[in-house]
Amino acid sequence: MKSIVSKITVGFAGVISLLMFIWPLLIPATATNQAHLAQGIFIGLMPVILVLVLVEFSSGSIGSKQLAVLGVLIALNAVVRVLGAGTSGIETAFFLIILGAYVFGSGFGFVLGSASLLVSALLTGGIGPWLPFQMMAAGLVGLGAGTLPKFDSRWLKLATLSIYAMVAAFVYGSLMTMWNWPFLAGSGGGLGYSAGAPIAENLTHFFQYELISGGFLWDAGRAVTTTVLIWLTAPALLATLKRAAGRAGFEKN
Repeated sequence: MKSIVSKITVGFAGVISLLMFIWPLLIPATATNQAHLAQGIFIGLMPVILVLVLVEFSSGSIGSKQLAVLGVLIALNAVVRVLGAGTSGIETAFFLIILGAYVFGSGFGFVLGSASLLVSALLTGGIGPWLPFQMMAAGLVGLGAGTLPKFDSRWLKLATLSIYAMVAAFVYGSLMTMWNWPFLAGSGGGLGYSAGAPIAENLTHFFQYELISGGFLWDAGRAVTTTVLIWLTAPALLATLKRAAGRAGFEKN
């Protein structure tokens, strides 16, 4: 029963996070609601993460030892992200989020991704209306990585992680663009947001905007960086994380 509650909580956090990005496809946008939306999400996201941790803790999935492991990985990833922080599309944070979530599970991955971006922003002063969206997007990357199939074959494992890293890099970039796309591209035209238009029409405009603005090119840098880092570090890091999971008595959700 506790495991079911834990999975429901993780799924709820993921759905709420996703809805916060695709709101342009669901509700009309106005020129004045961006700041209010960002502030509301930032206020609402923290309790979601806190509740997620508490539910995981109470369900037995995350205990004191597991929280210690989570804290270490968050701190490590926050420092690692400073090395790239998205410069020219180079992003060094996601490989550890993906690997950690792959070993420890979706709930762990969601918190690891969200908290890593928060701590790194505090370290670098990168705090702004974009931060809660970065946290949610990174949390979704971790949540998805926790659902990946587990293979015994080293090559199948690396291939699965690499393919996911490529896809997740583009999804992260697209989500980060979509939340403020109506304000960047304006309304109407072939690239702008059309309030109340069919979802397919707005999606077409959005992907055209991503192509012309170079968003997909920027995401390609993130995809390549993350994939290369996974190939370089996954064999050693997965073995280390699995040993840590065993010693901490970790149960994946």
